[in-house]
Amino acid sequence: MVKKISRVPRSPGVYIFKNSKEKVLYVGKAKNLRNRLRSYFQRFSQLDARKTAMMSDVRDFSYIVTENELEAFVLEANLIKQFKPRFNVVLRDDKNYPYLKLTVNEEWPKIEVVRKIKKDGALYFGPYVPAGSMWEILAFVRRNFKIRDCRFSLSNKKMRPCVQYQMGKCVAPCAGVISRKEYLKLIDEVRLFLSGEKKSLIDGLREKMKMLSEEMRFEEAARIRDRIEAIEKAWESQKVVAPELGDIDVIGFYRSEGDASFKVLFIRNGVMIGSKDFFIKNTGIATDDELMTTFIKQFYLNEIIPPSEILAIAVPEDASSLSAWLQQRKGEPVKIFVPSSGKKKELVEMAAENARIAYMSRKEMKTDEIPGEIKEKLGLKKLPESIGAFDVSTISGDEAVGSFVYWTGGDFKKDKYRRLKIKKVASIDDYSMMEEIVGRIIENLGGDLPDLVIIDGGKGHLERVRRIIEGASTILKKKPDLIAIAKDPDRAYLTFSETPVDLEDRSRSSLLLKRIRDEAHRFAIGYHRRLREKELMKSPLEKIPGIGTKRRLELLRAFGSIENIKKATVEEINRIRGFNKKIAKKLLSELRSSAE
Repeated sequence: MVKKISRVPRSPGVYIFKNSKEKVLYVGKAKNLRNRLRSYFQRFSQLDARKTAMMSDVRDFSYIVTENELEAFVLEANLIKQFKPRFNVVLRDDKNYPYLKLTVNEEWPKIEVVRKIKKDGALYFGPYVPAGSMWEILAFVRRNFKIRDCRFSLSNKKMRPCVQYQMGKCVAPCAGVISRKEYLKLIDEVRLFLSGEKKSLIDGLREKMKMLSEEMRFEEAARIRDRIEAIEKAWESQKVVAPELGDIDVIGFYRSEGDASFKVLFIRNGVMIGSKDFFIKNTGIATDDELMTTFIKQFYLNEIIPPSEILAIAVPEDASSLSAWLQQRKGEPVKIFVPSSGKKKELVEMAAENARIAYMSRKEMKTDEIPGEIKEKLGLKKLPESIGAFDVSTISGDEAVGSFVYWTGGDFKKDKYRRLKIKKVASIDDYSMMEEIVGRIIENLGGDLPDLVIIDGGKGHLERVRRIIEGASTILKKKPDLIAIAKDPDRAYLTFSETPVDLEDRSRSSLLLKRIRDEAHRFAIGYHRRLREKELMKSPLEKIPGIGTKRRLELLRAFGSIENIKKATVEEINRIRGFNKKIAKKLLSELRSSAE
């Protein structure tokens, strides 16, 4: 190992520790890779308890050299999110939050809900967490501004207006009822409303109402008057924090007994548009500033637009690198700091107190009481002291996998988790895939299913699994109760009742059932990603001369898969850093010939 370290360059980069089974244990970054790696192996006695335990498992390491520290910073964050190493502090949240998108980049703009941010010239407003307020705002905009919500391409050829126009819910730009100039004025009003520019919007509408009155167009003036009243009423109901604050995220946290709880407040244009709780287990002896750095880094890796300011309860360990990275993502400066006084300090303290309350609520929950609540809620005949859940992951219909998780005694039992590849179902058929994984996992567990089994799906999935369980009665040690939990809205379907049970009430029993379902989904997705990543690493890219590790990583970051690279043009590949037209042509030629 010492000899291998001597060959490591004194450059910035990322290092990866692995165990004897090539499993990633830890990902770190360094300004000087050789010095950092040497510090682990030559100063073993000086390491803290967590790193000492880690090094006892380390059997090999690899590294990736980067051009600068910022590149290393970004690559480290992506690899931690990808591998979720045991000895890194990991934020297990990979959700993309909803935004309202105003497509001002289109000839006839519209408003829509998206969870993926693109640099396409459109305007994005959010994130809205939870999403309830977003749907209210979207409905308000469509009701009061009447802009189109269809996805038709409005060419020069006029169309017959749809029922939305007949119902007074759209101004029908498709039929030429409104000119593009007037329509774009409506879009600008929507922009002002979503941006919280109250004075500019109201002043403009009042001026328009006055002009229409002077022209004796009283019906149109009355509609503008009603819009003004509706907008003012809508703004009155918003949780205004302080208009002068603009766009900020406020991050507070609380830690105890090796775990930590984070609370993020989303404030846009001085208005609180949402908040989100996060819980991180096994933080070890990481300092507060290390924890804050880890949280910010992993949180903003998601599809989220950073605000102009991030207020924190603790100074991040690497605030300058974080700010530089966030500026790259946002396209303008992002300031991270701990406020010392005023309204901003009050907000940080409020976020920290909310994080403490969330932590205590989670810790104080008496999980031994919840099975009884579940029994009552679902109308079960026996107490579900153990609960399991099945899920199928079929992203893009590629490398389909199934998973099973097990909960009992207030915690998940990882030794009873199971995962497998779908072997018998070739097409994208969720029902058949679910049948296969349930049947195979029952055999693998020796018929030892928990008291209650959750299926991630609806009534169709429930019926298929019911048949499988009945058919396996000879090997089952006990017949479990069976439910399926569907999403949006969350509700449980039962085998013995036609009426689903609402799980949107935020009760302890509902939250636990959804948590177990989501754990099965997380476990399936994680396995699915690892299989795809393994397949990518075996890709024919490694066999092509001139395509080394760095270029391979750049290709996979840009296109995501070998198939997408094959479909790319020479020009698209040429735009990637480290490539030119000659290499792009050679790459495509090799890839496409190997596929024949």
